[in-house]
Amino acid sequence: MSSKQGSTGEVRMLIGGELVEAASGERFDNVNPATEEVLGEVADASPVDMGRAIAAARRAFDETDWSTNHALRKRGLEQLQEALESEREELREELIAEVGTPRMMTYTAQLDGPLEDGLRYPAKLIEEFPWERELPDGHVFGLNSARAVWKEPLGVVGAIVPWNFPFEVTINKIGQILATGNTTVLKPAPDTPWNATRLGRLVAERTDIPAGVFNVVTSSDHLVGEELTLSPQVDMISFTGSTAVGKRIMEKGAATLKRVFLELGGKSAMIVLDDADFASVVPFGSMVCVHGGQGCALQTRMLLPRSRYDEGVELITQGMAGVAYGDPNDDSVIQGPLISAKQRDRVLGYIQKGQEEGAKLVVGGGRPSHLPKGWFVEPTLFVDVDNSMTIAQEEIFGPVLSVIAYEDDDDAVRIANDSSYGLSGGVFSASESRATAVAKRIRTGSIGINGGVWYGADSPYGGYKSSGIGRQNGIEGFEQYLETKAVAWLRM
Repeated sequence: MSSKQGSTGEVRMLIGGELVEAASGERFDNVNPATEEVLGEVADASPVDMGRAIAAARRAFDETDWSTNHALRKRGLEQLQEALESEREELREELIAEVGTPRMMTYTAQLDGPLEDGLRYPAKLIEEFPWERELPDGHVFGLNSARAVWKEPLGVVGAIVPWNFPFEVTINKIGQILATGNTTVLKPAPDTPWNATRLGRLVAERTDIPAGVFNVVTSSDHLVGEELTLSPQVDMISFTGSTAVGKRIMEKGAATLKRVFLELGGKSAMIVLDDADFASVVPFGSMVCVHGGQGCALQTRMLLPRSRYDEGVELITQGMAGVAYGDPNDDSVIQGPLISAKQRDRVLGYIQKGQEEGAKLVVGGGRPSHLPKGWFVEPTLFVDVDNSMTIAQEEIFGPVLSVIAYEDDDDAVRIANDSSYGLSGGVFSASESRATAVAKRIRTGSIGINGGVWYGADSPYGGYKSSGIGRQNGIEGFEQYLETKAVAWLRM
């Protein structure tokens, strides 16, 4: 039990339409990563609580008309949208406190961006999506049959969400899961539970979404979330997080042939071609430090042409040295703390490994002396990195940029693709056609050309290779939560 009572966030979970404490009565602390202070508490669920939530979601799918009532689903999402907007500013402050996200990020991908279309886009698709389509008549075995294809919800979906962009990931998952007629159990990361319990309260108090359709289970024990993967009552797992956990979900879900959507890690390359405007492009690489580098799509490898390598290194050194970091409440800050002491130490371990393997550390590399409280790491730049080094191959999830030299466009493509990941990336050139030609050769699920931004609820997001399976958002994401049924009627 925590020694601190009370909180400013929602303590209770949502299970079967009721806002409840854990069956054991236990709670765990929610800690501010910028100050290391306890913000308050939240219910600490056990497998018993998760079992209740799974059973509630199963009943709601099997026994209510949620899976077939399009009007109810649309109304429920619209009501939730209105409820969230009414508490937008409270949610903003909550995210800054529990996630450690810079305030400026809440006006983009942490809050305002996904709140704009994360529910609206799938709600609109409820009316526009081709739930049924006709096929030409079939003539088999001497029979004349009218034929069609129906799209139907899968059933119960377990949604497991990380701590880095918790609201953004959650709203984009549940928008599509619920719009397609599924029921769900949401398991937030223990580091950032309150945005999820707030959603649970709003669903319970402000919407017509039937009891059990949406459930929230918070726990300090990651294995409580694994109950979703193991349960035969759960039809699909929608997971965003590390590649290692994604592999475990696939392994544990195999016994029930569970459908999976996995949005996993990345080691994306920022390719600066030799004709690019270096003065405007190269310093942009310092955006690797946004939110402490805790973003799977961040471009953590910068590829510079050897012919302009020294020029590029000088510019990115200045850029990284100028990164504003510290108090996430400061409007000028782009880099706040890492989420936990464990994550901070993990990042520092990678920095040490980079030095041991021969990379040249030119900016940062340690804990900032002027920030004695909070889990901060200095913006860190390595140059003269070989792509075979650990810091170039493994996802660090911290404010660390590795600069790698290449010979020509073919070599840049080779290096960019020499990774077990394939999530995102960027290509910069004075010639859009040249940049586009390179981008087409990069094996990633998303890529920006000259700074173009692909993000949005209508844009399918996911990765190649070890960066995942399936897509979040877009038509592709919507369809992955649906079953396909082929139907025929005998023409008399």
